[in-house]
Amino acid sequence: MTYRAVLGTRHVLRLLAGTLIGRMPSGMVAVSLILWITGGGESLTTASLLAALYGLTTSLTQPVKGRLMDRHGQTFVSAPAAVIASSSLLSLPVIGPGGSTWAIGAAVALAGLANPPLESGLRSLWPSVVTDPGQRKVIQALDTGSQGLMYVTGPLLATWLATAFGADAALAAAAALGLLGTIAVLTSAPSRAWRPGPEETVEATRPAKRQKLASGGLALVCTGLAALGVSLGGLGVWAAAVAELHQTNWLTGVLPAAFSTGSFLGGLFFARLGRRATPATQLACTAALFAAGWLGLLVQPGPQAAIVAAALPGLFLTMVITCGFETIDALAPVSRTTEAYSWLILAVGTGQAAGTVLASRLADHLLGLSALPAASAVLAAAVFALSRPVLGPRRRPGRHRRTPTRSRTPLDEGESFMPVKTIWTVIHSCGHEVAHNLSDRAADRRAGFARWLAGRECSDCWKAARDADTVAKEQWLAARRAEEQAAAAQWAEQFDMPPLEGPERALAWGERSRFQLVTAAYTALVSEGFSVKCRVLSESALDCGSSSAPAKPPPTAPPH
Repeated sequence: MTYRAVLGTRHVLRLLAGTLIGRMPSGMVAVSLILWITGGGESLTTASLLAALYGLTTSLTQPVKGRLMDRHGQTFVSAPAAVIASSSLLSLPVIGPGGSTWAIGAAVALAGLANPPLESGLRSLWPSVVTDPGQRKVIQALDTGSQGLMYVTGPLLATWLATAFGADAALAAAAALGLLGTIAVLTSAPSRAWRPGPEETVEATRPAKRQKLASGGLALVCTGLAALGVSLGGLGVWAAAVAELHQTNWLTGVLPAAFSTGSFLGGLFFARLGRRATPATQLACTAALFAAGWLGLLVQPGPQAAIVAAALPGLFLTMVITCGFETIDALAPVSRTTEAYSWLILAVGTGQAAGTVLASRLADHLLGLSALPAASAVLAAAVFALSRPVLGPRRRPGRHRRTPTRSRTPLDEGESFMPVKTIWTVIHSCGHEVAHNLSDRAADRRAGFARWLAGRECSDCWKAARDADTVAKEQWLAARRAEEQAAAAQWAEQFDMPPLEGPERALAWGERSRFQLVTAAYTALVSEGFSVKCRVLSESALDCGSSSAPAKPPPTAPPH
């Protein structure tokens, strides 16, 4: 499976590019605020607090916006959010860096609160855009890996704009890119046609423990991802400490860029990797590799070795985040997937903010600062490993390792003798677990039919993919109707047909129907009838041995 085949799927490239551009403020605003505040004569502490305020408010409101999106659609939430966020960023140059601190803080907080949930919304769109399960895993890993480019190009673009045109231009560019990217996503056909899965369908097909979003499995996933976010938050402070130790200021930006580059490359590799284990098992394994990647920081590397040490854990970040999304997708109800994805983003963002605070307390102790990312990553790996039985089913043991089951007899209170089960729990190719009642099928065919169901998507995902094609079908039908209407009008004018009378909305239908009926009747009764008559006369003449001259052909049929 090649990247060209996946990216060539309709709407994929537009959604990826639009989401990446729309989320560019997340990589630009922090640097732009620091350059804007310090350029106006204010302290670096104030600038750092404003940057932290923007990141924190962006993460805190993700679940609320995800819940609203699951109820009312993507345009209802993201369109006004993008306008408010961009307007708040554009108001900062008007206020000025020397203006009221409360006004600046309110504008920054409002920009973060209204930041549109493009990432969680894109995750909800993939099942309707990419119906093949293999291609969907590739595009989800590529989606996560490409987000690392945002944290590489965003700060560099903001720094260049602030240096060449001023910090006001950097803030204005961040606002414009966020608005343009959101428009590109919301105007696409999958986003306009997307609707969450109906709650009643979910309740009828899923076990009771899967109904509620606030489950133990989801809480464990978010806890592990919050611990993982602490590692990300400590990276920036560690990079600044290493740059100060070696008197090389360029390491402050190069080390996070190396980490993001490693994340992008790891995503490319993980997208092409064939995976057969369950999402919970993949999450535990990739988290263990992510924790092992941070051990290189403990040896206190030099400037060049520090770049390699920062890129190594980045190789596994995309893998962990992708497996986290897939695990949450298997746990959350179909009608609340966007909200579930938003909780994942909130967990990582909150952990990242906590990691920055903890790392700032350890800034004077380089060894403790280097151990913080590794320790938090080990904690995340331990949480994922211990919670595997809760997060999802594991592989069935071999026949010689299966524990014998107790024979069921009618003597058990409240039970009846049923030698062959009728309810089969199937894990579909989309990752959803559905209980199917196969009592209407023969007992010897239920296992085979259950295996056949496991190789296909569940009914909710299939309906979502079918509904996504509604817009394309409507466009095709409209074009077809326009062609038929033009042909009917030309035919009526050519043969001087009398005008029709009736309701305005029925005239177009009447013209098309008259054109189709008359032309079909002429073909059947005149053109085809004349050919059949000639063939019958010729066969009769041959049978009788007639030597008479052939009759003159009939005149050309009239047009009416």
